[in-house]
Amino acid sequence: MELLGYKELSILIQKEIKETEYSGTPSELYDPMNYILQLGGKRLRPVTILLAVQLFNGELKEAIQAAKAVEVFHNFTLVHDDLMDNAPLRRGQQTVHEKWNSNIAILSGDTLLIEVYNHFLEGNYNNLSEILKVFNKTAIEVCEGQQLDMNFESRSDVTIDEYINMIRLKTSVLVGGSFEIGALVARAHKEDAQLIYDFGVNLGIAFQLQDDYLDCFGDPEKFGKQVGGDIISNKKTFLMLKALELDASGELQKWVDKTDFVNEQKVEAVKAIYRQLKVDELAFSLMDDFYQKSLASLNEIKADQESKDKIIEFAQALMKRSS
Repeated sequence: MELLGYKELSILIQKEIKETEYSGTPSELYDPMNYILQLGGKRLRPVTILLAVQLFNGELKEAIQAAKAVEVFHNFTLVHDDLMDNAPLRRGQQTVHEKWNSNIAILSGDTLLIEVYNHFLEGNYNNLSEILKVFNKTAIEVCEGQQLDMNFESRSDVTIDEYINMIRLKTSVLVGGSFEIGALVARAHKEDAQLIYDFGVNLGIAFQLQDDYLDCFGDPEKFGKQVGGDIISNKKTFLMLKALELDASGELQKWVDKTDFVNEQKVEAVKAIYRQLKVDELAFSLMDDFYQKSLASLNEIKADQESKDKIIEFAQALMKRSS
């Protein structure tokens, strides 16, 4: 069987999702579901399922429904997260609550979540209960992470360990859970399923730390969104928390406390403080630690190296690495 790379798998799942359409009445319920699902995106989570299935010599066609399920779940979280954040845009287009209204966003999001289980059922997996246990645990943890993130907005005593745990729950467990679900679809050994889960979780944490780093120091053309947004909003990222811990001068706290400022001036001033305290280097080092942990877990899995290499290519692309 010819092994597919992450780009080919992305094209495969993109085609499947493009052909997915929810229909029924009232249209106000179903139109937003199709709208958010067809807005695009990288489809990273369904690709992880397909990569794991391939790693453990499973049939890709058997994994399609599970892959669609996790992508639908991800889009459900986006609909509700956008509503909670009062975000006007998603992937350059109006968010569901902006295009319709808040009540429609809640209901269409709820229905998307229910459709997740329909996709799993359509997969006819003989170990469905085992797959759903992993999915349900993951889904609950994602909600826990979102709540922690909201809690942090009104707290001034957030620790770095708490922050790492929050991004683990909000972002990385879905990556790890998707890899594990793929392993279960391919009926991998329990130990290997745990290892690919650990790989995904640590890769997800590294990815989020990188995202935080790029928010401050990335090229806006390549990053795809405003650089410095986290600084402007005083978001409690690793960079901010570590800098507050190290800044004996209190200069950073002054910028955090300011309510009247010019955005560009604040961003440049805080970035200068980060560089002076070398928290940019510390963030990059921590990111690399989690990335190396992920590779160590992958290395322990009993599978062909060629299949592992396809996953390493995916990880390198995600982390924008060449080695």
